[in-house]
Amino acid sequence: MTFPLFHRPGTVVFLDDDPDYLEMLALVLPRQWHLKLFLRPTDCIAHLLQEPPFWEADAWNQQQLIALWREGKPLIPQILAYWSRYTERYALSRVCVVDFSMPGMDGLQVLSELGDWPGARVLLTGQADEQVAVRAFNRGLIDQFIAKQTQDISRRLIEAVEHLLFTSHSRHAQIWRTTLTQEQSALLRAPGVDGWLASFCAKNWVEHVAIGAPFGVLGMDAAGKIGWLQLETPQGLPALAELAEVAGVPAAGVEDIRKGLRLADIELRQALSSGQSPALVNAFPIGEGGALLGAVFPVDAPNGPDPDNSYSRWLARQPRRHVQD
Repeated sequence: MTFPLFHRPGTVVFLDDDPDYLEMLALVLPRQWHLKLFLRPTDCIAHLLQEPPFWEADAWNQQQLIALWREGKPLIPQILAYWSRYTERYALSRVCVVDFSMPGMDGLQVLSELGDWPGARVLLTGQADEQVAVRAFNRGLIDQFIAKQTQDISRRLIEAVEHLLFTSHSRHAQIWRTTLTQEQSALLRAPGVDGWLASFCAKNWVEHVAIGAPFGVLGMDAAGKIGWLQLETPQGLPALAELAEVAGVPAAGVEDIRKGLRLADIELRQALSSGQSPALVNAFPIGEGGALLGAVFPVDAPNGPDPDNSYSRWLARQPRRHVQD
C-alpha cells in the first residue's frame, strides 16, 4: 500500500568525506528537510546509535494512545495532545545517506555498525562500486543506492529520500493498523484509494494518521493547522443521516447525506466533546467504483496543538545547516 497509515517529518542524515559536497547539499536540498551533515563516520554512527531508545519511547507513547482508546478514550483528542507535547519526534532520523568510498571505513561498514537503528539506508556509489551496491540491496542491507555519476544527481537524490520519508515505517503501521477493521483496511487498499490518499496527504499535510473510529485521516500542515478527512462508505450513509437528524440538521441536509452529496462531522464533534452544531461539507468520491466517499473538515484551533509547536516553527528553531566537524 502506497498510503502510510502514520506519517510525520524526520531528520535526514548525510555522511560524506568531501566537505564541499556536503556544503552543496546544504544549499540545494529542500528547505523543509531537517538535515544533519557529517564528515566523520564515527560521529555519524555515534549520533544515530543514541536514537533507538527515543524511537522506542515514541512507539510506546503511540501504543499508549491505542491502549487508552481500547478503554474508551477517544483517539482524536489524544493524537492532538501527542502532536502538541512531543515536538522532538521531528529530530529522530528517518533516512541516512552514506557515501560508499571513504578512507578508513566504507559506507557499507558504516551502515553495518548502526545495528537496530530503525531508519532507511541509502548508499551513494561510484561507478566501480555498483555491483557491491546491488549485492547489498539484494541482501536487504540498504533500501536504495544511487550512483554519484547519475545525471541531475540532486533531483534523483531528492526523489529517493522523499519516497523513503513518505514510506510507512513498519512499526508505526503495525501500531495504527490495529484501530482499523478488516473492512476499513480493505477499503484503504482498494484500486485508486491508496494512491489518492497518499497524494492528498502529501499535498496538504506534513503529518497524518489514519484511524478507524471514527473512520478517517487526521492531518496537520507545517503551520500547525489541523484537518480531518472523513471517510464514509455508501452503506454507512443512512446511519450518518439518522445521526444528523437527531443532531438537528435540517431535512434538506439530511437528504443530501442520504444521497452521498454531503457529509456531516458528527463523530468528529463527539470525539472532541464539542457542543457546536454539526458542519455539512460537500462529499467527493475516492478511488474507483464509488466504494468510498470523503469530505474535509477543519479542526478548530482550541482543539489543536499550539502553533509554536508546529513543524515550521520547530524547524526555524534548529541551528543553521552546517557540516559537523
